Amino acid sequence: MAKYFSARVSSKDQNLARQLEVAKQYGIPEENVFCDKITGRRKDRPEYDRMKSLLVKGDEVYFKELDRIGRAKHLIKEELEWFKERGIIVRIFDVPTTLMKVPKGQEWVFEMIHNVLIEVLASIAEQEWTKTKQRREEGIAAMPIVDGRKVSSRTGRGFGREAKELDLALREGETVTEACKRLGIVRSTYYRRMKEVG
Repeated sequence: MAKYFSARVSSKDQNLARQLEVAKQYGIPEENVFCDKITGRRKDRPEYDRMKSLLVKGDEVYFKELDRIGRAKHLIKEELEWFKERGIIVRIFDVPTTLMKVPKGQEWVFEMIHNVLIEVLASIAEQEWTKTKQRREEGIAAMPIVDGRKVSSRTGRGFGREAKELDLALREGETVTEACKRLGIVRSTYYRRMKEVG
């Protein structure tokens, strides 16, 4: 039986130190610690997926908090189900019952408690993400426009792409996929912007 630790932050400028300190305190070997700097709304996370590929029945996976598994309620539940089906034990520090040894014959009681706690905490994690996203969008919407760009009144820095980068017109022989690559955007963003300017 091996112990693993999964750490995640949402963006590259965030720090993993707080989570890594917990892994160290619990004596989880450095080679069994997997870290991603990626949103919890995405299912594909390179290091997390690599860790999952190594797990065998009876292994334990530690998370500092439930929302490190994901920020979408359905995603958290899917992942927990994946571990359960394969006999992987999940330990989550903000779900204390996952850290306890279960007395023989009482597994069903702990299962019920886990389910209630996870339902509540997963809902909170999703709600926090929704609020953060809404606040960010409101902040961007409230920014003044200077020279055709939104500008932060706090930092004075421009927000968004330069006007020349927003040239959505396809060049001769260019496909939408090639235009997206040139602009550094995904297809859905391209079509949304085309609709906005159209």
